[in-house]
Amino acid sequence: MPEMPPPTPIGLTPYLTIRGGRGHEAVAFYKRAFGAEEMFSNIAEDGERYLHGRLRINGAVVFFSDDFPEFRAGAPATAPGGVTFHLQVDDADAWAKRAIEAGAEVTQPISDAFWGDRYGQLRDPFGHAWSLGSAIKG
Repeated sequence: MPEMPPPTPIGLTPYLTIRGGRGHEAVAFYKRAFGAEEMFSNIAEDGERYLHGRLRINGAVVFFSDDFPEFRAGAPATAPGGVTFHLQVDDADAWAKRAIEAGAEVTQPISDAFWGDRYGQLRDPFGHAWSLGSAIKG
């Protein structure tokens, strides 16, 4: 019998689709960039692609899988969507540095925001947008 995933948490859970069969690369990136912990994974019959996986990032659960165009009805959207994943962290500068070193692209540099956070935005190598915020220490 295949391994069963942990129960799905109640509430909103983001689900990332990783295009181009790059799921293993994505998991490695999220571990390096955001300290992700891989909670569960199920590899497809091809032995390569993630059929379903779960990461814990900064206390939150994120689901993910590789893209499976052979199961999709209709054409996929090719442009990134309008979703940004926000991480409220202890030190936005340190988290951004780690993510950039892991391969993220800066789309808005970390700076002091008017609402009292150090805040900035990144794009991961898979096209997903991330924002980072931490309270300004003072």
